[in-house]
Amino acid sequence: MNFSEILNLFRQGKAGAKSHMKNLIEMAAVDGHFDKVEYELLKTIAKRNGISEGQLKSIQQASGEVVFELPKDANERFHQFYDLVHMMTIDNEVHQEEIKLCNLFAIKFGYPKDKADSLIESIQGNIQHGHDHAETMVRVSLMLT
Repeated sequence: MNFSEILNLFRQGKAGAKSHMKNLIEMAAVDGHFDKVEYELLKTIAKRNGISEGQLKSIQQASGEVVFELPKDANERFHQFYDLVHMMTIDNEVHQEEIKLCNLFAIKFGYPKDKADSLIESIQGNIQHGHDHAETMVRVSLMLT
């Protein structure tokens, strides 16, 4: 693999991370309130994805310029969806707008429409019990087959 191919992979990864941050910002703001606890979760996820707080603020200010990018890897898709459900539930107030948006993301991410509600509920339960991405993925994988 030459340098330009490596650089292209890095750019794709950053683009995917920016898309994920934009999706999380949309989830946090859809109920009309962007709480401190939501912002703290957003910063944690951004850091995990190599996005600085300054970059995060740029994404938030210019979210219309960030294009949705579906992760190609099924594990990454699940991790991002888990993060979206986590963002929806972090403030302990789940609003109808958040549920609708989460269902739309489930479909965008390729999960069966008829299983979206069950998937979301299962992920919520796993988050409430302190299970991380990987453990939750194992627990809900049977539901997705």
